[in-house]
Amino acid sequence: MSTPDGPVGTERSLGQLVSTATSEMSALVHDEIALAKAQLRQDVKRGAVGGAAFAAAGTVLIFSLPMLSFALAYGIRTWSGWNMAICFVLSFAANVLVAGVLALIGVVFAKKAKKGKGPQKVAASAKETAAVLQNAKPHPRAVSPVDVVTTAGATLDRGSEKAAAVARSSS
Repeated sequence: MSTPDGPVGTERSLGQLVSTATSEMSALVHDEIALAKAQLRQDVKRGAVGGAAFAAAGTVLIFSLPMLSFALAYGIRTWSGWNMAICFVLSFAANVLVAGVLALIGVVFAKKAKKGKGPQKVAASAKETAAVLQNAKPHPRAVSPVDVVTTAGATLDRGSEKAAAVARSSS
């Protein structure tokens, strides 16, 4: 856990232990919230990429159709000598094919964003942390020589009485 706040060799009081536990629990909760935000941010970013791909597909289909259709139709006519109507249909089919590929990319990214398990992972992690904390037991403390002397009924000077009182309050 943490190192004692006081000098080396002294034990912390119950108040200090509760204060440390409270601050560590607070830090844990803040970290869990930060994790949830990061995972949700990633899911939103994936959704935005999917939406942008759909927008790009629509934009390509709308703005490129007239120019691309004419250029492609006249190119096919020059290359093959076919009727102009067939050349325009083939030009349109090529544009629809490009828009379909872009829409497929959008679908893939949208499904990835929908499958994002960010909130579920955070909730499971929080439940696991709570379960561990509920089953936590205090670490057994070793019996100090001061406790042994005090329980034996021996007389102690003032410094050792103070040490025994601190040892009893922190165990």
